[in-house]
Amino acid sequence: MPIILRDLGSKMALTKIIAACLLTIVASGVAQQHQHGPDEKLGVVHFATSCTASAQNEFDRAVALLHSFQFSRAIEGFNAALKADAACGIAYWGIALSDWSNPFAPGKKDQSQLQAGYESAERGKTVGVKTDRERAYLTAVGKLYKNFRSTPQGARLIAYRDAMQEVATKYPDDHEAQIFCALAIAASEDPSDKTYAGRLRAGAMLEKLFEQEPEHPGLAHYIIHTYDVPPLATRALAAARRYSEIAPDSPHALHMPSHTFTRTGYWQESIDSNIAAAAAARREGQTAEELHASDYEIYAYLQTGRDQAARRIADSLPEISSRFDPRAVLSGAAGPSVGYFALAAIPARYALERHDWEQARKLVVRETAFPHTDAMTWFARGLGAARLGQPLAANEAATALQKIRERLSNAGENYWAEQVEIQEVAVRAWSALAEGKKEAALQQMKLAAELEDGTEKSAVTPGPLAPARELLGEMLLEMKEPAQALEQFETTLTKEPGRFRALYGAAQAAQLSGNSKASLRYFGELLNACAHAEKPERAEIVQAQRVISP
Repeated sequence: MPIILRDLGSKMALTKIIAACLLTIVASGVAQQHQHGPDEKLGVVHFATSCTASAQNEFDRAVALLHSFQFSRAIEGFNAALKADAACGIAYWGIALSDWSNPFAPGKKDQSQLQAGYESAERGKTVGVKTDRERAYLTAVGKLYKNFRSTPQGARLIAYRDAMQEVATKYPDDHEAQIFCALAIAASEDPSDKTYAGRLRAGAMLEKLFEQEPEHPGLAHYIIHTYDVPPLATRALAAARRYSEIAPDSPHALHMPSHTFTRTGYWQESIDSNIAAAAAARREGQTAEELHASDYEIYAYLQTGRDQAARRIADSLPEISSRFDPRAVLSGAAGPSVGYFALAAIPARYALERHDWEQARKLVVRETAFPHTDAMTWFARGLGAARLGQPLAANEAATALQKIRERLSNAGENYWAEQVEIQEVAVRAWSALAEGKKEAALQQMKLAAELEDGTEKSAVTPGPLAPARELLGEMLLEMKEPAQALEQFETTLTKEPGRFRALYGAAQAAQLSGNSKASLRYFGELLNACAHAEKPERAEIVQAQRVISP
């Protein structure tokens, strides 16, 4: 569940927290480093403990795995530390934090992992820790699970963030405290806060430490996540180019750079990252992570006109799905909902990005325990039907989306309810256009665009199946309003640089409105992005070639 800062009483409290954390970084020195075994490359991490030397080695390795969201492997590492030293109570802190899983994943945590995390934190109290610092860490992680059946997840996240601020303030020389403090700030930012104040300050903390610890996996990783919004994405490029080199034995470290590459339109770099990540995830048996990497990979292929490569990914889904175990909650960075999301998103992307409306209309809904993933298929079906002039089928899809939105809202899944609402409104807009209700269609599509402007995409997806303002631009083209359409496509490109459909739409809209200079520029950008497009080329690429080289 995303954290809404206005519900916390005042954003001034967050400002004070961040300032305190920043002050601790200024005072801190470089932490002692620990290099893992020569055959395993996870980065350089040292988290000082009161455990025995043999347990300390296992502990450091486990923290390195935790920093790359290798949760099940991290738990194994913390248990190895306990095997080496049964009195190493701080290991239960690591197990409990691993049980929490990906802090950037919106939505409520699974009850089984909450129970496991609670029990781990309690065991830490029973075993005991030997220092006040270790006790502070254990107390902080306990905030994530305290009264989890009755206390909202958002409130517990804030309690954890505040507790980590206290740890960071009390132990200014502890780099790990500063890192987890920054991570808590970034992960708890309100997605509607377009000032990005929390992200900017957390990013400043992480970047300062990254200068001092350039081989630390968590610093590279969290910089990418912290700046994973359109206006800030270029700030993460250095970390994105380093992370896979720091921790190449983590599938997630191979994938994460593609978040930044996607945000900045570096499509080939994104493809390369996800080919490596998917292969590594397959070797590690992390099927949800493999699916997640495949979703980012197909997105990049589709932006560059490499439709045959995209189709190979879509065709591979039955085989990957046969290995997907939705009970594996903590396998890697990606949990079951992420796997289901990719299984729905990949075929929907393949149809919608190519404007294959018939294929989109025929997609089969896979009902899961995660309604927002089912919504991806209904959205594609609805758009496909509407674009084929079938408003009855489109309205059926919109009604299905409405029911999913209501289920999510009733379950307290507010973030996903909002995302599905955007999809529902967009389908209703295009259905209205299919019925000849142009004014109603335009009003609805503008509403969908405004709703999407007010939120941020989840890290689970490289981007919307179809950005709302891009859809608004296409609708305006249908209504023979190319100048207005051009504005919408250009706005889309500021948020989603290098998107195939937005570039083509902008070029077409400029051409139809008599702006030949802009048309040539956008057609040229489209051809640059599609320099390695496969044949037969899409009609849009052929058109661009004719304009550029008549």
